[in-house]
Amino acid sequence: MAAVVLAVCFVALNILAYRQAYVMTHFVAGIKPSAKPENMGLGQKAKALICGVDMPRPHSTLSPTKLGPAGRVFTIAGTNGIKLGAWSSPVSPASPLVILFHGYGGEKTGTLNEAHVFQELGLSVLLVDFRGSGDSSESYTSVGHDEADDVAAAVRYANANLPHSKLILYGISMGAAAELRAVHSCGVQPDAIIAEAVFDRMLATVRHRFELMGVPSFPGAQLLVLWGGWQLGFNGFGNNPVDFAASVRCPILFLHGTADPRAHLAEARSVYDAVPGPKWFKEFPGVAHAPTVVPFRRQWKETVRQFLQDAKVATSFPGPVLDH
Repeated sequence: MAAVVLAVCFVALNILAYRQAYVMTHFVAGIKPSAKPENMGLGQKAKALICGVDMPRPHSTLSPTKLGPAGRVFTIAGTNGIKLGAWSSPVSPASPLVILFHGYGGEKTGTLNEAHVFQELGLSVLLVDFRGSGDSSESYTSVGHDEADDVAAAVRYANANLPHSKLILYGISMGAAAELRAVHSCGVQPDAIIAEAVFDRMLATVRHRFELMGVPSFPGAQLLVLWGGWQLGFNGFGNNPVDFAASVRCPILFLHGTADPRAHLAEARSVYDAVPGPKWFKEFPGVAHAPTVVPFRRQWKETVRQFLQDAKVATSFPGPVLDH
């Protein structure tokens, strides 16, 4: 009898995990965002654990004029017929180009603050929607795994269509994971990388989601990673930026908030430690899993400017660093 009960519990737990994994990786159009796990009430947490939380498909009503009069919109051809929405604002063929990649549950306008700083530093920018987000096709995310192909597609497009002197990749959270995997698995070779709020392992960041809800992560986190990867056709336990980092040879800057509950500071440090090439790490006190440019704009800009100069990617900048 005990064996039967255990078997039923095992099956039920896997059914719940399968459903949870699906709703975490597949977006639904036309719904409103739910509360963050740490802000949920007891009833909301119970419902989330049993039914999962539907993720709204990321979108924006903003226009490329947010990048200035030179802003324009276009589509990048990705792999397997996938279309990627993108905005760009060029400076000149002699300027470095930064390609910006957003995080999980976001879209390209989520990197506008960073793009504006890069523009102030005299760089051209290209903002890209990952598959399933914004103006791109599809309605799913793989939390950085398949998005590495999107990074590679954006780099190919930029090299073919957007004249530039140097190529820099900027990514936050999932975007950082995707750009590291693109270097590791897709042959992408930028001149420099900026990785913000990066997680070290897929399993670790899923565990933190449970921790934020105040519930044990075992075995739920392991089952979510297992079924999420299975549904999308890859090994979720292998989606680990800490492993991809060993392939990075170009200069790389890590930016991280000291109070990040979803990608702990020590985990980001482990990714930094795995990079064999020239590397820099900047901590921003008290910042959670969010863009550090918002509360620390002046410091963020100066850190990036100094990195680009030290990495010999850009050597001159228009005007002084200003505090806005």
